[in-house]
Amino acid sequence: MSAQSGSSAMTEKMAGFCKNVCPVCRSARKNQQGAAYWFVKNIDSKICPFCKAYEKVYGRKAYEPAE
Repeated sequence: MSAQSGSSAMTEKMAGFCKNVCPVCRSARKNQQGAAYWFVKNIDSKICPFCKAYEKVYGRKAYEPAE
């Protein structure tokens, strides 16, 4: 999925980190259960700037499955 217009280059880089590098977020998106999923859904997405950037750029929460 391509990034939505209006996102800055830095925000897109941060969202890319969340999508491609972060082991916790990647595991949460892939498995949709377990400790990583709970952590990202309840804690990390509220405080992590990478998760917030992912939501802004891709239009969905960091723990929601990728299309």
